[in-house]
Amino acid sequence: MPLDRSLDALYFRNVYPHSNDQDSSSTPSLGPAAGSDYTGRLVTSTKTGTAKRSARKLGAPVSAATAWTERTVRGVRILQISSLAKLPWLVHGFSTKRGGVSDQDGEKVLNLGFTEWDTKENALENRRRLQSALGASGLQLISLKQIHSDVIHFFDAAPAQPCQGDASVTNRPGLLLGVQTADCVPILLVDPKKRAVAAIHAGWRGTLQRIVVKAIGQLQMQFKSKPADLLAAIGPSIGGCCYEVGTEVATQFLSQFAEAPEWFDEFRTGDEPNPIQWLNMMPPGHQPPPKNVLLDLRKANRAQLLGAGLRPQNIFVSDLCTACRRDLLFSYRKEGPQSGRLLSVIGIR
Repeated sequence: MPLDRSLDALYFRNVYPHSNDQDSSSTPSLGPAAGSDYTGRLVTSTKTGTAKRSARKLGAPVSAATAWTERTVRGVRILQISSLAKLPWLVHGFSTKRGGVSDQDGEKVLNLGFTEWDTKENALENRRRLQSALGASGLQLISLKQIHSDVIHFFDAAPAQPCQGDASVTNRPGLLLGVQTADCVPILLVDPKKRAVAAIHAGWRGTLQRIVVKAIGQLQMQFKSKPADLLAAIGPSIGGCCYEVGTEVATQFLSQFAEAPEWFDEFRTGDEPNPIQWLNMMPPGHQPPPKNVLLDLRKANRAQLLGAGLRPQNIFVSDLCTACRRDLLFSYRKEGPQSGRLLSVIGIR
């Protein structure tokens, strides 16, 4: 939906402002020690014909490889966008699993979430290391209790308590917005003219609810941002090669987006007729469930950014798949509850 006009109130029913009368002297928002924001089932890799179809049809919509850079600072490996890194007032980065103190299967990893298999002390030390590597030790990290929603928070100061939601925006120096992922899509937005930023966590539910479009709308409302001025970075996430979902998810996407079939390897809703149903020798009503489909969340969110008015050259998409690159990234689909969390951050010095 183009954002060259005012959005109605319905689009911002889940936007929560946080004024600076909050207790900004509190410790940074760190999230719960227990509980996961990834509740999907653990699935095994299915490198079948569908994966091959996706490779042919779902070309990753990435910009030039030179747009992405890697930095390693005291063992902490960070991914960044070169054009964003040139802004002296901006801090941003996408973490990897390298450079931490957490022990995962005998390997030291940079787990940045509060998981049951790791200690809170380790996660805090890993966060300290990440901020130090980014030169952002003096900024207050604000992470959310993510709930796979379209809830967006506007922060004028660090909150006294962690907030539930999946996106945050600010224009205040000294705040570092962060979203945790381990397959879902992390998106960072920056308005270089207004000096405003946003961090977004987009799973399939958030993508379905257009959370990135609503975050752009919030930048417009709060700071008078123009979509054509915005820069967007879509970080590492599970790719269209590996992200299996049920046909019921495809049906939901089709109900919301006319272009939804373009985001799936082989679009099916499960309602397609089967002219040779009798071959499986099962009575009506007892047919096997339809096969899963592969969804490209990065492609879906890029399409929403374009529809909102961002310029193609201002959208930078990582082609790193969390499920394929377990040497570098965490994947809940592959590792289950033993997975760590990546952290994507953006802030103003």
